[in-house]
Amino acid sequence: MYVLAQELNRVGVASAYDRWAPIYDLVFGPVFRRGRRAAIDAAEEVGGRILEVGVGTGISLPHYRADSRITGIDIADQMLDKARDRVKRLNLTQVERIAIGDAEALDFPDASFDVVVAQYVVSAVPHPERALSEFLRVVRPGGLIVITTRLGAETGVRSKIERALMPVTSRLGWRTDFPWSVYGDWALRHPHAELVERRPLPPLGHFSLVCFRRTADGQDNTPTLAHAATA
Repeated sequence: MYVLAQELNRVGVASAYDRWAPIYDLVFGPVFRRGRRAAIDAAEEVGGRILEVGVGTGISLPHYRADSRITGIDIADQMLDKARDRVKRLNLTQVERIAIGDAEALDFPDASFDVVVAQYVVSAVPHPERALSEFLRVVRPGGLIVITTRLGAETGVRSKIERALMPVTSRLGWRTDFPWSVYGDWALRHPHAELVERRPLPPLGHFSLVCFRRTADGQDNTPTLAHAATA
């Protein structure tokens, strides 16, 4: 099992993203545009009730279909202020709720959503596996978890550089040290999480779209996951 170089602090992450709030769309909007579009397209193949974890400034919200029902949560107040303003200004009637929320302790009953979307979030939470398990808990059987994520290297020079950068990037609110095995190891321990898609996203192929489907209770798909995690 891969051990991440450094844990993040929830309060520190929230503070970092509050600092990013005034310029987040300007800095990250163009960089992650294609990843956001890919995540929304994947989510709307299922549609229905969609939870966006780490909704941030709400930059994705206008791009969901009008017949979707969106709940957005984040831990950063100032980011959420931007999201609420966007919802009001653009009259986004598909957005049902914007609220403070912790990815590692979602305040929703089991199987509450058809889709959980987490865009560039999992590598920024203190305990990624807790967040992934919460996503799996609140999505219904047959529902989808849609993740856009940075993927780092596990070995070699790039891995060493990414681990060395962690003291800097953790203060900015995310990890550089975040290999695929974080997802692969978690999925192998959760037989109701079926990996259905993993493909690279720009820029530079360091980001990926990763989708898990929650299978029906009792269906064992571990061999499929073992193959997918090493693909």
